[in-house]
Amino acid sequence: MSKIALLLAGVIGLGGCASVNTTDYAAEKPELDLARYFNGTLDAHGMFQDRSGKVVKRFHVEIAARWEGNVGTLDERFTYSDGTTQRRVWTVTKHDAHRYTGRADDVVGEAQGEAHGNALRWKYVLALPVDGKVYNVDFDDWMFLMDDKVMLNRSVMSKFGFRLGEVSLSFTKRE
Repeated sequence: MSKIALLLAGVIGLGGCASVNTTDYAAEKPELDLARYFNGTLDAHGMFQDRSGKVVKRFHVEIAARWEGNVGTLDERFTYSDGTTQRRVWTVTKHDAHRYTGRADDVVGEAQGEAHGNALRWKYVLALPVDGKVYNVDFDDWMFLMDDKVMLNRSVMSKFGFRLGEVSLSFTKRE
């Protein structure tokens, strides 16, 4: 293999290691405004897949959302396919045009969010109960606004850098 081909292969390989940033979506439309989208009642349908891709759990979430100034409250009520329920209440604060923070009872510390264009990325640690124990799991959450009613969400869950699975959600605003 020639030196040029080796150099090119190395550059392409390094490019594959680059991570995606929300700024990559800055020109995408429609522009995501959390206070506008998460306002009123929304439904979300989702599933959790383990690292092999097997669907482990399906769920529906009803979200009552409202904003007062730069602070939003998202009251989420989950109903899982096995009949169990859960509630999570997020308090989200908008700090500037692109930065958000969020808190909820089962979030360890504070969630960090960044939005550009139609994309939002949340990073946080969730205290996740599993078989009577609680594990702190890292979430890397990406949300993409598709139109004024639909937003898609993909979350990668990991622990100590090892991928545990994914959560996929489709949000729909009610009329």
